[in-house]
Amino acid sequence: MPPKTRSPRPAFRCADCGHEVAKWVGRCPGCQAWGTIEEAAPARPALAKVSAGAPSTPARPIAEVDLDSARSVSTGIGELDRVLGGGIVPGAVVLLAGEPGVGKSTLLLEVAHRWASGSSPGASLYVTGEESAGQVRLRAERTDSVHPELFLGAESDLSAVLGHVDAVKPGLLIVDSVQTVQSPDADGSPGGVTQVRAVTTALVALAKERGLPVVLVGHVTKDGAVAGPRVLEHLVDVVLQFEGDRHSSLRMLRGVKNRFGPSDEVGCFEQRDDGIAEVLDPSGLFINRQEAAVDGTAVTVMVEGKRPLLVEIQALLMKTEMAMPRRSVSGLDSARVSMMLAVLGKHGHIPTGSHDVFAATVGGTKIGEPAADLAIAMAVASSQTGRPLPPNLVVIGEVGLAGEIRRVNGVGRRLAEAARLGFDRALVPPDPGPLPKGIKVTEVATIKDALKLVRRRKQDSD
Repeated sequence: MPPKTRSPRPAFRCADCGHEVAKWVGRCPGCQAWGTIEEAAPARPALAKVSAGAPSTPARPIAEVDLDSARSVSTGIGELDRVLGGGIVPGAVVLLAGEPGVGKSTLLLEVAHRWASGSSPGASLYVTGEESAGQVRLRAERTDSVHPELFLGAESDLSAVLGHVDAVKPGLLIVDSVQTVQSPDADGSPGGVTQVRAVTTALVALAKERGLPVVLVGHVTKDGAVAGPRVLEHLVDVVLQFEGDRHSSLRMLRGVKNRFGPSDEVGCFEQRDDGIAEVLDPSGLFINRQEAAVDGTAVTVMVEGKRPLLVEIQALLMKTEMAMPRRSVSGLDSARVSMMLAVLGKHGHIPTGSHDVFAATVGGTKIGEPAADLAIAMAVASSQTGRPLPPNLVVIGEVGLAGEIRRVNGVGRRLAEAARLGFDRALVPPDPGPLPKGIKVTEVATIKDALKLVRRRKQDSD
């Protein structure tokens, strides 16, 4: 008798991250979410042998491949083109993710309007699955984005979306959002792992077949990651993250993945009542130029992607009688601020254990690179001693636990941006490399050498 074939066991899959387990559990082992494990169809066994088929196009030497079909096309928004690497490539699929209310739909509506009113090939088609057509029209009226070549469709069915594409024949397709579109050929509810994978796969195939650039809006989870299966980020060509604080008008567009350009570039935008406007020179948003020197402030230069940005760091120390002094940080890494307080106490002889410490950045920006360590330490020391730093001074450098000042990348590029904005003095680590003209540089090897500048200011004022 032939051996009995065992039927495949049912599989269970997480609706958030796609992690599969052998049996149902209350908490997903992959993303630690509760109540997201659902029963899924068992996977079919792979075929033991695959027969060869006729290729769609013959293989040819790479030097003979035509490049005209892969030239990027400008979106009409310079900051977006910067992040994309010069523009959007025909047939590329871009995934734009961000928190609710940050302005993703407003930005893409402006992209659709610029595309429709510019010299880009074809009209633009904006498909919304979260709002009605009337709601999008109201936003378009408010942001002055109405154009006869901008087509709008309110659909949540994939077949209807493809029907709109066949009818309009657009040069750009925007789907807001991919979690709201449902494929009739896939199981599960809209937004589930199976549905998101099926819809994205179909749209990617459509983009590659017709050379149609597609922009997808994606939801995010509580920790800020792109919602849906991890394979979603692998299917698309570009992944962008739109970030911003609800209490600030600044918006940052970061490139997370880009097959056609740099993946670490950043674009700056400003949220306004009439829409989102690009900020070509954002350094002025992060510094507070005052006529008189103020203690507790230091200006540093951070690098976002390839763009140097001047940022002002402020620190405030207050004497406290509490057994556990407060440590409040905004826009900075709290761990690095604590390290700087320890280094100042050990190697700079500046006590902070009996003080409440408040440290923040101006303009709501976030600094994560170690190049701001020295500026944090100098701002804290300035506030504790009541001695302001010299005017028009920028401070750059990483501080080690032994009190040494370490080199950072791109000091010359950072100082060139500072000199362009009127700063003529700089505090940098030893051996900074080629430096621009017009700025006086002081090299410091230890935190003690840097603190001499604060003490010298006190002697000069006396």
